[in-house]
Amino acid sequence: MVTAEQIRKAYIDYVLTHGEKPKSIYSFVKSLDIQESEFYDHYASFESIEKNTWAELVAETIDAVQQQAVWVEYSSRDKILSFFYSFTELLKGQRSFIVYSLKDNGTKHYTPAPLSAARELFEQFAETVLSEGLETGELAERKFFTKRYKDALWAQFVFITKFWINDDSTGFEKTDEAIEKGVNVTFDLFQRSPIDNLFEYGKFLSRNGAFKEKMRF
Repeated sequence: MVTAEQIRKAYIDYVLTHGEKPKSIYSFVKSLDIQESEFYDHYASFESIEKNTWAELVAETIDAVQQQAVWVEYSSRDKILSFFYSFTELLKGQRSFIVYSLKDNGTKHYTPAPLSAARELFEQFAETVLSEGLETGELAERKFFTKRYKDALWAQFVFITKFWINDDSTGFEKTDEAIEKGVNVTFDLFQRSPIDNLFEYGKFLSRNGAFKEKMRF
C-alpha cells in the first residue's frame, strides 16, 4: 500500500520536473499505478500536500531545537533565534521545492496559502516561548499588545523565508544577518523600554491629579 511520504515525494518530483502541478489527481495516481482512493486516504488535494510539507518542516525544526542541551537555558529571544537559524538550515535540503511552492503564491501576503498549516504550528510554538519570557520578566506585559507578539513573530517568519528565497550570498550569510537583526529588533520592542516607564508615570500623574481634585472638596 502506498504511503503518504511516497505520494508526497512523487508529487514534489513531478512539480520540480515539470514546473507545474499535475493536470489532475486522476492522471497523477495513474502514473503512480495506484487507485485514486489511495491518494485521498492521505491527502485531500495537491494543495494539502504542499501545506503538509511546510508544516512538517516547521515541526521538524521545533523538535530539533527543543532537543538541544542548552534549550532550557535559552532566553525567549535566543529560542526564536535558534528556531530561525535551524529552520533556514533545514530549508536548504528542499530549496527547489520551497521556491516553487511560493512562486505563484508570493510572500506579499501575510500568510501565503501553502503556509497556513505551518503558521498554526509556529504560532503555538511562539506562544509557548513568549509566555515563558513574560513569566520571567524578559518581555513586557502590555495591555492590548501582548497578544499581538506572536503575530509580529509570524511576520518575521514570512519575511525571513522570502529573504532566504532571494538570497544569493555564499552560504546564505545575508539571511543569517537578517535573522539576527530582525529578531533582535523585534524582541527589543517586546522588552520594557523608556516608553513603558513614561506611560506608567503618566498613569501615576493622572491618578495623583484625580486624587488631589477629590481632596479639594
